[in-house]
Amino acid sequence: MKSQVPACRLQRCQWWYQTQSGTGLRASLTLGCSPRLQGVPVSPGCAADRPPQPASARTDIRDCSVDPPYLPPTAINTTAQLTALRDIMRAHSVDAYIVPSTDAHMSEYIAERDSRLGWLTGFTGSAGTGVVTQDKAALWTDSRYWTQAERQLDCNWELQRTSQWGAGWGATAVPVGGNISLDPFLFSIDTWNSYRQALHGSGRTLLPIENNLVDQVWGDQRPPPASSEIYTLPAAFTGSSWQEKVAGIRQQMEQHVRRPTAVLLSGLEETAWLFNLRGHDIPYNPVFYSYTLLTNTSISLFVDEMRLSAAARQSLRADCPGPLCVELQEYGQTRAHLQHYAQGNVTIWLGTEYTTYGLYGVIPQEKLLEDSYSPVMLAKAVKNPKEQELLRAAHVRDAVAVIQYLLWLEKMVPQGQVDEFSGAQHIDTLRQAQEHNRGPSFQSISASGLNAALAHYSPSNGSSRKLSVDEMYLSDTGGQYLDGTTDITRTVHWGVPTPLQKEAYTRVLMGNIDLSRLVFPPNTAGRMVESFARRALWDVGLNYGHGTGHGIGNFLSVHEWPVGFQSNNVPLAAGMFTSIEPGYYRDGEFGIRIEDVALVVNAQTEKPFLTFEVVSLVPYDRNLINLSLLSPEQIRYLNTYYETIRARVGPELQRQRLDEEYRWLQRNTEPFPLGSAATTTTATTILGTLTSLLPTLFTGLQA
Repeated sequence: MKSQVPACRLQRCQWWYQTQSGTGLRASLTLGCSPRLQGVPVSPGCAADRPPQPASARTDIRDCSVDPPYLPPTAINTTAQLTALRDIMRAHSVDAYIVPSTDAHMSEYIAERDSRLGWLTGFTGSAGTGVVTQDKAALWTDSRYWTQAERQLDCNWELQRTSQWGAGWGATAVPVGGNISLDPFLFSIDTWNSYRQALHGSGRTLLPIENNLVDQVWGDQRPPPASSEIYTLPAAFTGSSWQEKVAGIRQQMEQHVRRPTAVLLSGLEETAWLFNLRGHDIPYNPVFYSYTLLTNTSISLFVDEMRLSAAARQSLRADCPGPLCVELQEYGQTRAHLQHYAQGNVTIWLGTEYTTYGLYGVIPQEKLLEDSYSPVMLAKAVKNPKEQELLRAAHVRDAVAVIQYLLWLEKMVPQGQVDEFSGAQHIDTLRQAQEHNRGPSFQSISASGLNAALAHYSPSNGSSRKLSVDEMYLSDTGGQYLDGTTDITRTVHWGVPTPLQKEAYTRVLMGNIDLSRLVFPPNTAGRMVESFARRALWDVGLNYGHGTGHGIGNFLSVHEWPVGFQSNNVPLAAGMFTSIEPGYYRDGEFGIRIEDVALVVNAQTEKPFLTFEVVSLVPYDRNLINLSLLSPEQIRYLNTYYETIRARVGPELQRQRLDEEYRWLQRNTEPFPLGSAATTTTATTILGTLTSLLPTLFTGLQA
């Protein structure tokens, strides 16, 4: 009754949240309660309803509004770097200089030698763009890294909270008639064109300078080039020989309506996959610096030949002379060779996402065949049956390591003996003990409490929170194995979670389940179905700001394009592997993400349809699941998934004589009772509401 509702808005939200059984967040939001208020204890005078503390009250981020400015210990003083860069900009008559976070191959993870943006700004996120003028410096990055940037940047830098550099900022920072310069070998064709279009008509010029200005400032302090061995992947861990792969690409060239004479490969994983070679030039990714020009009669591999192992050299040269003979060329001669080849009667097929403007510019426009992705990138995305089995096997052993870790945490965290950094080190050590492991697939995300609200937070030895039974803990980790790459996220709580935490976790789990069990038509774009991972959150006005999933490789990149759920991903097809990873992040409090890797497979339907087979095999935290929110179908899915985990991981635990871990697995995969599920009426109402919204939501999906 209305007379029972307290006058204060916070108390009103709290009253609804606590008294409306089975409605939870959805009920509280009917009264206009913001997510910040849900589940918060009521205090006298509605103190919790006051605005959050200003940024200046937080010691983990910078505050440039006070005098002197406050900088946390994690911020880097960049005055010297900026002064030196501005001096060399004046010498080259450059008004503004753009510095990206990538390398000449558009790699997501880059070698320390290529970390120009990190050296210049102190920001270590994997996505960002810096722009420097004589009196301003700004960093653009997406929502995953806003808090991280505020922790790492000093007050020389403005933080622009968007992923795309804006020409509007350039128009105000650069005078009419001025120029905005960049290194053309660090920007893709697509990015170059977007910048040029944004500046069109503004009176500012986009000016390429091939000698990188940051490198000139960095000088002798810049780390040396890679020198480790490039080796052949054993045949037992490849889906087919490199000769078979070359034949398949040449067949695509022959069948294409324009009959291209060559394919240019710029992405490092393209060459590594094509020739079944691996290296250590990029952290966490077993690739090496290279380009490939594959023609219909010859093959040119641009690489440091001295670094090739004897077996690799023999493999590449075994069929010489002939169309399957690999001609080894110097890495630094790629542009000159391409320019010479382009003088003939040729057509060169390339992918604009991974080819730099510096290479693109030497090919006459009429001799270009442009696609977003090269045919090698697309062929690599669809795993053949052998590759699928290899990845499945890697995930079984990876599950063993993660289960060992979760059990270890259960025992050690109550003793107060684990912090974020030591936890990350321990999971890496456990993986290293597994057969065929070759290290982590990315820097482990080990985040407790408020740090978990940063979607891509990674601890350091000097900045690490202790894990507590009273806080949520998010572990996003992965491994590189000769037979596959893994990536899995589990969020846990060892104490008593709040009602908000429990419901938010359950809704994230519901999203994971709903997308994982979805049946959909062939050639469906991932962006058209990713809303199923969000709908349980949307139902109560919640969301997350990152993508829902990404492709994954066979002992290659952990984030493998072009598979995934964003607008620039290719349609899903049987044989593709993708992560499914919804989340929820409450700034300054906690974060939740549940991530599994899944294989796209044919569904058991009368007509050809597709669905997912989840290959990550670690149970979810029972302590955080509110069964009353789940539908009977969702609980049945969970129980079937847990049967699969027992059947596949249980024997491997026993084989490795991990008896305690085996008992842990049995306890944590007990079937859930169907009687605890949400009522059919409630589930139907929710589904009906969401279905009515889908046409509108599809037009505005968050990338």
